[in-house]
Amino acid sequence: MTSIDDIIKREVNPFDPTTFKQGHFWLDKQDAALTVDSIHAEAIAEIESVLDLVIKDHSSRTVMLAGDPGSGKSYLLGRIKRTLNPKAFFAYISPWRDSDGIWRHILRYTVESLMCKPEGQAESQLMLWLKSLSAFTKRSLKQRIFDDSVWSLLQSDRQKFIKHLKDTYKQAGIYNADNFFGVLHDLTNPELYPLACEWLQGQDLSDESLQSLKLKRSIQTEADACAILSNFGRISTSTQPIVLCFDQLEAIARLPDGSLDLQALFSVNSQIQNEKWKNFLIIISITTGTWKQNVDRIHQSDKAGIYKGIGLKRINLDQAEALWEFRIYPLHSQANPKPDTKIYPLTRQALEDKFPGGKTDPRNTLGLGRQLFQEYKEKIVEPIIIIDPETELLAALKLLWQDEYKKVQSSITKIDLYPSQLIGMLVEVLTALQVKEIKTKLLTGHFASYSLSYQNPHQRGRVGIVWTEDMNMKSFFNAMNACQKAIDNNLCQNIQLIRAASVGDKKLAGNKIYRQIFTGSPHRHIQPNLESVHYFAAYQNLVNASLANELVVAGKTINRQELDSLIRKTDILKGCNLLQELGIAEFSKIKAPDMLSVKELLLNLIVTQGMMGLPKFIKEGCEFGYGQVDEPLAEKLVHQLCVERKIRIVNPKEKREEQLVCWIP
Repeated sequence: MTSIDDIIKREVNPFDPTTFKQGHFWLDKQDAALTVDSIHAEAIAEIESVLDLVIKDHSSRTVMLAGDPGSGKSYLLGRIKRTLNPKAFFAYISPWRDSDGIWRHILRYTVESLMCKPEGQAESQLMLWLKSLSAFTKRSLKQRIFDDSVWSLLQSDRQKFIKHLKDTYKQAGIYNADNFFGVLHDLTNPELYPLACEWLQGQDLSDESLQSLKLKRSIQTEADACAILSNFGRISTSTQPIVLCFDQLEAIARLPDGSLDLQALFSVNSQIQNEKWKNFLIIISITTGTWKQNVDRIHQSDKAGIYKGIGLKRINLDQAEALWEFRIYPLHSQANPKPDTKIYPLTRQALEDKFPGGKTDPRNTLGLGRQLFQEYKEKIVEPIIIIDPETELLAALKLLWQDEYKKVQSSITKIDLYPSQLIGMLVEVLTALQVKEIKTKLLTGHFASYSLSYQNPHQRGRVGIVWTEDMNMKSFFNAMNACQKAIDNNLCQNIQLIRAASVGDKKLAGNKIYRQIFTGSPHRHIQPNLESVHYFAAYQNLVNASLANELVVAGKTINRQELDSLIRKTDILKGCNLLQELGIAEFSKIKAPDMLSVKELLLNLIVTQGMMGLPKFIKEGCEFGYGQVDEPLAEKLVHQLCVERKIRIVNPKEKREEQLVCWIP
């Protein structure tokens, strides 16, 4: 028999923010068992009704989803995807840092999402979409059925495949039909599938890659990206719609006066509506306050492009209590005898006292649950453990960082992001580290978004940075020309070229300029590693969440300034190799999160929890170790922490499964 209080002592706080942080719904997986179906059920029903209209008449529509901070907008997008994925394809569009490339940004994230596999499916959304095209189906009395014989015949002959699609969709007005349909055929070839996806994403491919795809050029302009994206709708009126979800808009590009450039998004939406794109549902998720602050900046004609506005309502106390119940249930299921109430050690009275009006929101409900659960745990443990708030905050941030870094590692497997994305992430990191006088767009023209400059912290003068990973050597030549012009115009005293990709053969014109500039000093070529990009992307995700007022650490909502301060105090970014190469960060023994001492991560965990059961503590150590740390090694690390008097076993004479570990302040 194990009492509920004994279980509370040994388990992690079920309301810990790292267990329910939401963002990109293809990366932040949701546990359906923790969802209260009645919360925002009306909003889901309204969106489904609009989706059904798109399915019926194939006309694209736009829904604006507005709610206060903490109302659960990002979580709701994930729920909508999970609920409606059987009847639509879903794309998550992250914030963009450069409105000049907004169409290329949307295309990239749309294709990236289409490359994801829906739950329970063996193939990606992209392949499911392709196979559901009317060109590859036959109609029965009740439904369209995939015609395997047609597919097999066309799959083996590229030209027949292209001709069949051109004949099928000759009235659709397909842009660049031969190239587009040719790339769709290449999706059916496992060897060419990755390259075909990269072309559809708008990556600037090398001449060799383009030859493999039998193409002459990549998608390079905003007009190209817009037209290719519209193609997806033009040929899919007999398939499921594509749902584009825009989230965390507080983190998008800003205008010179510092205000959000929401007009860029609404111009995109108007173009979709005015050109009568087919088979898209656009969901714009925005904070109510952000919309009120910016609504007068949006052209009146563009506001008319919103088909329906949906406001998220506050939840009642029955729903709040249900949220608590779902969080606490895993602990209750282990207890014998069972607690008197389904939310023990919490009470309904605590909800009524905190929210006398009978209404609240999911974030405040979960935050209150975390606070009360931790207070109860501290009350029943011996000895009483008092955790300094800042110590807990720093430890919780390190754990959150570890979680974010782990997700980034799995999603970014090579350095192939857009230059504007890479430079944008670098800007955020430099800002956090208080680098002086950061200015974007050092170069001019097409390569402006590839570059930045800042004041040299060690001597007079400005440092320029150009980061380009474009594989095409023509693009590289143009980038080197732009660097030479910047030097000739004395825009900075030295330029650092960041590039992991090839710089081409010595016979190429681009390589000749490269060697003239970056051989010797003061200009340098730095080859970044993938680990550094993981640092930048993980921090970018935290920045986006903070700007959207969605970053919760140790029960506290953290703004951008607080995040930057915490990240400096933890020294997390000092482990980034690229920052060390740039001279921004001094060499640090701290390594990338996946190689961080598991012992340190265990210590961070116990700081946030105060006390845990030894078996649970060791299990967490194994999980932190990414499969490289087994139970005996994790137990050894726990023993080391005990020897160092950072933790201790409260009841060493008890059976191992009953032993408790506590933090020593």
